[in-house]
Amino acid sequence: MAEIILTESNFREEVLNSEIPVLVDFWATWCGPCRMLAPTIAKIAEEQEGKIKVGKIDVDEQPELAARFGIASIPTLMVFRGGAVVKASVGVQPKAAIEAMFA
Repeated sequence: MAEIILTESNFREEVLNSEIPVLVDFWATWCGPCRMLAPTIAKIAEEQEGKIKVGKIDVDEQPELAARFGIASIPTLMVFRGGAVVKASVGVQPKAAIEAMFA
């Protein structure tokens, strides 16, 4: 399973009701730092398959989700466990720092 494209319609099922932790990447196509972070997020999704889910939310296509979580800057990464945000970070992060968010 690669990254999941998250929308208002699948967010509850894929994130809030997930049995495993979910790393959510709030991003946009025009965001340079988001594009820099994308390969790292894809690699984590590949390496951690089955242990965590990785979802992406395009803030331009899903403004209601971005607003719900108070996204002011992108990229923003959030880790959800049991339907709640347990960790969050803003900006480009090294792979090890991202992995430490759900360790």
